[in-house]
Amino acid sequence: MKEIRNFFTRHFITAPISFGSWLYFVLGIGMNIFAATGLLIVIYLGGSFTIKQLQISSEVKKLGMRRSEYNYIQDQLSGAKLKLKQLNSYYGKVRSVQAFRQLHEMNTLSRKILSIVRTNPKKFYHVENFFYAHLDSAVELTSKYAILVNQPLKDKDVQIALQSTRETLTDVNEQLERDLRQALTPDLEQLQLELDFVGATMNKQKPLLEMKGDTEHDRT
Repeated sequence: MKEIRNFFTRHFITAPISFGSWLYFVLGIGMNIFAATGLLIVIYLGGSFTIKQLQISSEVKKLGMRRSEYNYIQDQLSGAKLKLKQLNSYYGKVRSVQAFRQLHEMNTLSRKILSIVRTNPKKFYHVENFFYAHLDSAVELTSKYAILVNQPLKDKDVQIALQSTRETLTDVNEQLERDLRQALTPDLEQLQLELDFVGATMNKQKPLLEMKGDTEHDRT
C-alpha cells in the first residue's frame, strides 16, 4: 500500500512540473518540439528518480536502518517474489487434491510473510530462514513432485517417491506456519503489553468511579 502511495505521489509531483516545463520550452522560448519533448522525458524520469530516492531515504531513517541494509532486504523480497511466481506455476501440474491444497497453503503463507516484511523490513530478521531456505525447499519439492506425478510410469518406486514428497511438503508447510508465527510474534507481544496497560489503567480508575458514585448516592 505504501509503495503504491509513494508511486502516485512521485508522479503527481513530477507530471505537472514536466509538462509545465515542456509548455515553457515550446511556447515561452520557442524551442524545437522534439528537443522540448526530449527535455520533458529527462525531467520526468530524473524527477521521479530523485523523489523516489528521497522517499527511500525517509523510510530508511524512520526504520533506523542503513541504506545498504534496506536495499539488501528489498533484493531478498524481489528474489522471493520470483520464487513465489515459480511456485504458482505448478498449480496446473500437480494432479492430486492433497498436493494442490499443500501448494495453495504454501502460497498463502508465503504471501503473508512477504507482505509483513514489505510493510516492515525489520521483520526480515525474524524470518531469515524463510528467504534463505524454506521458500527454496517449497519450490524445489513442488517441482520434483510435478515431474514425478506426470511420469507415465506408475510403478512402486514412483509411488513411494510421490508419497515421500507429499509428506515432506507437509513438513515444509508446517515450517512456513512457524515462519509466519515468528513474523507476527513481536506484534502480538506488543499488543498484549498494550492490552495489559489498558487493563491496569481501567482497574485503577474503577475504584475512583465507584467512590464517586457512592458519594453522589449518599447525597440523595
